[in-house]
Amino acid sequence: MRLALKPALSRSWRDSDTLQFGTVQRYAGVVERADKTLCDFLGLLDGTRERPELLAAGERVGLGRDPADALLDELEQAGLLDDADAVGAALGRYPQPHRDLLGPDLASLSLVHSSPGAAPAVLARRADLRVEVRGAGRVGAALAAVLAAGGAGAVTVVDNGRVGPGDCSPAGLPPGDVGRLRATAAREAVQRASARRPAPSGGRVGKGPPDLVVLAPRDGSGAFAGGTYAARELLRAGVPHLYVGVVEEIGVVGPLVVPGVSACGHCLVLTREDEDAAWPRLLAQLADDGPGRARTPACDTALATAVAGLAALHVQLYLDGLRPPSVDGWSEISAGDGMSRRLRLKGHPDCGCLWQPLPPPN
Repeated sequence: MRLALKPALSRSWRDSDTLQFGTVQRYAGVVERADKTLCDFLGLLDGTRERPELLAAGERVGLGRDPADALLDELEQAGLLDDADAVGAALGRYPQPHRDLLGPDLASLSLVHSSPGAAPAVLARRADLRVEVRGAGRVGAALAAVLAAGGAGAVTVVDNGRVGPGDCSPAGLPPGDVGRLRATAAREAVQRASARRPAPSGGRVGKGPPDLVVLAPRDGSGAFAGGTYAARELLRAGVPHLYVGVVEEIGVVGPLVVPGVSACGHCLVLTREDEDAAWPRLLAQLADDGPGRARTPACDTALATAVAGLAALHVQLYLDGLRPPSVDGWSEISAGDGMSRRLRLKGHPDCGCLWQPLPPPN
């Protein structure tokens, strides 16, 4: 393990001999009595030396072996150190152009996963994951591109038809793609975002089910599509899935369904039916090419981009082993006031998705 001070953290002096790493209080660490000798030692934490070498160097610069050892422990406990070997190995999982783009992503991960080598391990795990995005509209195409840029090993986009003007946004499909096949245009957007060649290799493309599916229909019905056949198939197959959409002036991210563990989309349908007995009838008229659909679905560009970014963050949190707020809930963003809020969702007793099998009789 070649230790290095995390490059994501700023360095500033609180007073003449107190050095602070980081600006945000949650991640900041303070080193007291930071005289020239100690600062010279800190300068050696550049990822080129293992701990025994650093302890020997501590003696050479006049800090002493034991004080150097104690300082390294202090820095590690404060979350200020990373493992340069692990960083190199993680970035080595990606082709060179993408590797260069992932530096800021890895720097951010090093703050969320603070122990040395933890953030590179998370990024390396992303390289093996497969995400499928169903829908290549303003939300879906941008979401797929962001996930690919963030290191997801394989991001596929499923859609039919050709790109229309309403599918385009600065974060997804450009206006020059109008008239092209949506699946082709979205695939190229993913490749551009990850600096991949047109025919990427490696990963687990086409090998088994995806690690997560994002349901992002172009018409925004991903905001209330919990009762669809596709969603039920994913639930039965045990595939985690996330609902995403913009409906009128509200952007929705969630629920993120972990089959058998968290409330599913049908739980949301049943909950809304409890609140509004007419909801199933309304939903039926909005399904597929139902007569109730808007002729021009509303999808504000800024709102769609915000939803795509938030959804991508939730996907990454889940794939990285954390629990995003869209599990057992969902997040809403309003184009009317820019406010966001998180709403809770409990498993509905009539759904059955969380029913546990009865224990065998004695």
